[in-house]
Amino acid sequence: MYAVIKTGGKQYRVQPGDVIVVEKLDGDVGSDVSFGDVLMLGGDKGVTLGAPMIAGAAVAATLVETRKGEKIKIFKKTRRQGYRRTNGHRQMETVLRITGIDGAGEKAKWDGETSLMTKAEMNLRARGLAPRTEETEAKPAKAPKAAAAPKAAAAEKPVAAKKAAPKAKPASTDEA
Repeated sequence: MYAVIKTGGKQYRVQPGDVIVVEKLDGDVGSDVSFGDVLMLGGDKGVTLGAPMIAGAAVAATLVETRKGEKIKIFKKTRRQGYRRTNGHRQMETVLRITGIDGAGEKAKWDGETSLMTKAEMNLRARGLAPRTEETEAKPAKAPKAAAAPKAAAAEKPVAAKKAAPKAKPASTDEA
């Protein structure tokens, strides 16, 4: 089942389990958000179009994070006048996980677990730079790799020196 919702002056096609980035919404991390502006529903019973909204339809989501978006640069110039201005802007945005869709006699719910890990934290963990948390400290330390021992033993063996092959003398061209 899918739905088309309207928020922040834009329309989004969503399904349960989707992660979407929308204009900034009020709320704390982990709070539930509900959208009543459902323009279209699609599912097993077919497509239901609103005129302009579908009465009684709702989309539920969980607020994962509120962050700043990508930086855009604004550059203004008037030629031959010495006028140049550079400016930048980062729009605030909200990341949502769609958890359920209800309307037109159908319901769809996402059964997965909503992770509240931010994108910045995911990037740090991927590079192994994440700050320590209670979860990581509670795990036992890993044993050293077994592959490291053979490399150390191989380094202890003496390496035979290679002899350079004797150079061949060029054939003489003297014919007398």
